[in-house]
Amino acid sequence: MDDDQPQTASSGSLSIVRAAAVLILFIVAVAVLVSVGTRPSVSSTPPTTTPTTATAGTTTTTAAGGGAASTTTTTTGHKGSKGSTTTTTPPPSATSVVVANATSTNGLAAHYSTLIGAGGWTMKTPVDASTTEATSAVYYAAGQQEQAGSIATTIGVKPAQVLPLTTSTPVTGVTGVDVVVVIGSDLAATTTATT
Repeated sequence: MDDDQPQTASSGSLSIVRAAAVLILFIVAVAVLVSVGTRPSVSSTPPTTTPTTATAGTTTTTAAGGGAASTTTTTTGHKGSKGSTTTTTPPPSATSVVVANATSTNGLAAHYSTLIGAGGWTMKTPVDASTTEATSAVYYAAGQQEQAGSIATTIGVKPAQVLPLTTSTPVTGVTGVDVVVVIGSDLAATTTATT
């Protein structure tokens, strides 16, 4: 009988050690799972993807999120080979914008500068246009059409009024500016500006 007692004590000690090891392993596993589950996301806004087909064999996918957008074009070439080109659109802060008042209503350029600037664009000092305009328009320098379209949407200018920046633009002194917004009578009628 003496032989049975040491084995029982030894088995009891071994069971406690096993239980402690399992408990420690469980705590470590829970800690790992909690840390993975509470890890901060890379972007606060989930990206959206819109696939479109441009021409036979070419697919363009645009993804936007977190204030920056990128466009990837994959082209299927000879014998199914693929090539990929990525173009990154700069954030709004990289685009300079000037707003010009083309009406007789005071304060419209300043009002719209504040409204557009809230989107993160780099705003220049508001100015007056050289002529009076009935219809508002957004003019863009080379490579700035997407940014101009975004600004036009923000202030309610129709896509047909997003135009290339040329010498016929009714604003002087805008050399080097990426986007010129001309506020016409159509937006003046819908805005009450006191500044």
